Amino acid sequence: MAGARRPHATTTLVALLTAAFAGCTATGLGGPFLTQAVSNVATAAVAAVAGAAGLVRAVRSRGRTGAAWVGIGLGALAYACGEAGWVWTQTVRGAVVPFPGWPDTAYLAMVPLMAGGLLLLPGHRRTPAYRARGVVDGLMIGCSLLLISWMLVLRPVAHAGGHGSLGLGVLLAYPLGDVVLVTVALSLQAGPAGAAAYSRALRLIGAAALVIGVCDSAYAYLALHGAYDSGGLLDTGWFLAFGLILLAALHPGVPAGADDTPADRNPERPATLLLPYTAVLAALVCSVADFAASGRADAFTVWCRSALIVLAVARQLLTLLENRHLSRRLESRVGARTAELQASEQRFRALVRHSSDSVAVIGTDSTIRYQSDSIERIFGWPASALLGHRLVDIAGPVAGPRIAAALVKAASVARATTVVEVPVRHRDGRVRSAEMTITNLRDDPAVRGFVLNTRDIHDAQELQDRLVHEAYHDRLTGLPARALFRERIAEALDRGRGADHSAVLLLDLDAFKGVNDSLGHAAGDLLLRQVAERLRAAVREEDLVARFGGDEFGVLVTSPTARADAETVARRIAVALTPPFVLDEHERHVAASIGLAGAVDAEDADQLLRNADLAMYRAKSAGGDRVAAYDPALLTGLVERLQLEADLRRALDRDELTLHYQPTVDLRTGAITGFEALVRWIHPDRGMVPPLDFIGIAEATGLIVPLGRWVLAEACRQAVAWGAGRTRALKMAVNVSVRQFELGDLAATVAEVLAETGLPAGSLCLEMTESVLLTDTDENLTHLHRLKALGVSLAMDDFGTGYSSLAYLRRYPLDILKIDRSFVDRLGGEREDEALAAAIVRLGRDLGMATVAEGIEDDVQLATLQDLGCDFAQGYRLSRPLPPVDAGRVLADGLPAPLRAALAAGR
Repeated sequence: MAGARRPHATTTLVALLTAAFAGCTATGLGGPFLTQAVSNVATAAVAAVAGAAGLVRAVRSRGRTGAAWVGIGLGALAYACGEAGWVWTQTVRGAVVPFPGWPDTAYLAMVPLMAGGLLLLPGHRRTPAYRARGVVDGLMIGCSLLLISWMLVLRPVAHAGGHGSLGLGVLLAYPLGDVVLVTVALSLQAGPAGAAAYSRALRLIGAAALVIGVCDSAYAYLALHGAYDSGGLLDTGWFLAFGLILLAALHPGVPAGADDTPADRNPERPATLLLPYTAVLAALVCSVADFAASGRADAFTVWCRSALIVLAVARQLLTLLENRHLSRRLESRVGARTAELQASEQRFRALVRHSSDSVAVIGTDSTIRYQSDSIERIFGWPASALLGHRLVDIAGPVAGPRIAAALVKAASVARATTVVEVPVRHRDGRVRSAEMTITNLRDDPAVRGFVLNTRDIHDAQELQDRLVHEAYHDRLTGLPARALFRERIAEALDRGRGADHSAVLLLDLDAFKGVNDSLGHAAGDLLLRQVAERLRAAVREEDLVARFGGDEFGVLVTSPTARADAETVARRIAVALTPPFVLDEHERHVAASIGLAGAVDAEDADQLLRNADLAMYRAKSAGGDRVAAYDPALLTGLVERLQLEADLRRALDRDELTLHYQPTVDLRTGAITGFEALVRWIHPDRGMVPPLDFIGIAEATGLIVPLGRWVLAEACRQAVAWGAGRTRALKMAVNVSVRQFELGDLAATVAEVLAETGLPAGSLCLEMTESVLLTDTDENLTHLHRLKALGVSLAMDDFGTGYSSLAYLRRYPLDILKIDRSFVDRLGGEREDEALAAAIVRLGRDLGMATVAEGIEDDVQLATLQDLGCDFAQGYRLSRPLPPVDAGRVLADGLPAPLRAALAAGR
């Protein structure tokens, strides 16, 4: 918007200065000497500024456009030099400016420089007939202007004589030069319509040339009769002319590629077509008036009129030739377009026939008028068996009413689209879940009905349900997971905000690490299952028990006296955990540190969990095996977090951050196809700070925006240094946070970084978690489409750990699914675990997305993923995250030979 306001502000300024200039010269304020001084200095200044602006524009332009502005700028500067000479002689020295004098040389030098610059302006590709007509148009305009100038200026000046031969020549040179300058400007205006910015700039220069021509001709006439004096109203014309040139130089430039646009793709405007005839008509009117006044026509006038007649005839002939060329070109285009439409129709038919969706057209009463053959492949029914039937009748008692309601909804607005999920009975008797998209095209003459796109989403729906259960439940114990626990807390808070209606207990087992270290992880898992069973038995029926991961559990207590009840439940839990646990013939005593927090101290679920967490750490710090209630004084423990936040703010300025790069490997070839950039913080006092300790702080405080931009820029620069997109097909992956979508214009930031670093957009991949899909979905969809328009790849990170609707996957422009390490960890064990990973790989393939497995630790996981058809992989088995130098060495040398052999064996 700022760039759009600047030309308007400059136009207003030039208009105000011109009005002030005209007022000064017209009223003669301050006396003749002051008026002359102001006029001469102001004209010299505006000409110099216009010339400088033209040269600046030349530096910023390319090719012929730059050369053209050099000529225009030098022409304005030449005039400024002449005006400066006039100021020096008349105003500073107080002498009479001689005529002819050296200022006239500078004035006249403007004509060839500016005319040459205008002729260098790039045009469009033209046919020979079109170029010939352009020459004839120029000759018609020039001959007409010459005839007008002859009758009004040149002939009176030539007959009057005086000033000697040199003086007469200079006087005649002014109007003749102006004829040339105006002819060139008007001839360019007669060309085809180009870019809007180009046309406006050209019109400004043409108007300036016309004003200069009128003023120079008036000057020649007045100087001949000794009536010209500097500081008069005539000087306003020159001031205005160079003001217009200044505006043209400051106007936005011509878009790149204007030279390559064919002339017939930029049709001429009617006004430009008539411009040569308008000039001829003006010349004929002047000649008639001249003949009426003098009663005779001199030989020059007769010859000019004859030339105009010949040029007009020649122009008509060239126009006929050009029209024939355009007709042949149009016929050729029509033929090519017809063939293209026929080919497009064939492609469309093939796509519909082999589409994974069933396409149908139904009438207002749901009668099926068209049904694609793909329905037989999807649902087993031949298309011919459905034609002529009403869809709401044959869809079944559940699907029929839903479809009828969706049709009513879509019918209310033309081109409206409605999506409905319905059960569809397969021909073999199975009931499949289907997603039906109904589009109202009743106003389209080619359709006149509703278009139905139906796809089988049954397998995807089952996978989604499994993923939801995985996200909301702990696989080991069967208890609800943190996500479901948090939702239940939020619901409880909403039911009784501000009252003692709910409380949370957080438990951390005190000796769990010792069990793991001494008896192994299998015994640790068995202990967790037994703890879960005792917790279920200890709590009340209405209480909710959840496992957060590791050895952390939570209990949600809801009642009118929740805090007191929670204390009772906590004591029962402590008693329930007292008996020893039998772990494969080993007995172990395990206690728990329990933190208690009530709803009265929290505004939302996160704050309640945080309070309980602080209380739990208070119990653990006191030696464990006890219950600690939340106290607001515990917030003092947040001081360290605040200090870490302050240090993080300074870390960006102190270059304490660095990036490590973890390779991404193609499981088919074993080649390194890219890297994931991972930020590291080297604190001057704390040493290496793990990302988990400061990324959350950055997101909570908004520091993620500058931090994310630094990571993005640094990763892109490193990718360019490794030859990404130029000498190597390398993709750099950078993680982005949902807060970067919320707090800034991420697409603009990415575009800036790509421009700064020179990294091709196709070599950048942005990874985001499922939280991006679940937060302000419409707005984030817009952000993702803007990012996709830049050409970057988009990946969903940690897929399967959150609640990601498969409808979102189809809706969002994603390219890559990254399988979370929690699925990879379980490979090589139960077949159900392998089936889940296989389903995710198959889902990515069906949606046209590549799949990347994270966290590969051993050869069994590697071979299993190769068998499942996963595309790419990351993990410590392949390579740890490496500093830039080590990562560059791995990129150059490739993976170690034993690892390459393992990959080859898996293939």
